[in-house]
Amino acid sequence: MVKQLKTVNIKGKQYVEVNERIRHFRENYVDGAIETEIVSHVEHPQTGKMVIMFKATILVGGNIVATGHSQEKEGDGFINATSYVENGETSAIGRALGAFGIGIEGSVASAEEVQNAILQQSQPEPVMKFPFKSKAELNRTIKSLCECYAHRDQESLDEIKSELDTAQKKHLASLLDSDDYYDAMPARELLDMLKNGVKE
Repeated sequence: MVKQLKTVNIKGKQYVEVNERIRHFRENYVDGAIETEIVSHVEHPQTGKMVIMFKATILVGGNIVATGHSQEKEGDGFINATSYVENGETSAIGRALGAFGIGIEGSVASAEEVQNAILQQSQPEPVMKFPFKSKAELNRTIKSLCECYAHRDQESLDEIKSELDTAQKKHLASLLDSDDYYDAMPARELLDMLKNGVKE
């Protein structure tokens, strides 16, 4: 007789935790295996935080019977503040085992996934801090960049770049690449200048 999997009640619905799915799989599929791999691990272009995607593969007798994916962002919620990599791998395994049919009486999503999603929904969206002291300072910086562009002034450009921090450079890059600035000035060339320097 197959043991019933333990469930966790979340908002009136029963969910199975990943460790229960793994235990059930190991006990009932002695020739089974769980493999995981990192599909991508990149920096988010706006927040600068890392984003990781995992793929988990379930094999029985050497044959692939199910797969599952998960994506986690560094710093999203309490768990991901320190363990977004581990959380991502666990979630992918849980989804793969769910796709195989283990612990899906209530949902394919695991208890951990649902709890994490609820935590993230309860947190306010992070407000991006304006990286310049004022809009006037931002406008002066853009004006100086325009003058560097007009005069092909590498020395002045290097001086501007040395005074900008990473957040300011990212903010300028997003502005110069937007529709607001694209028609008003040679934004893409200015952007190249900010990154690479003046082209002769």
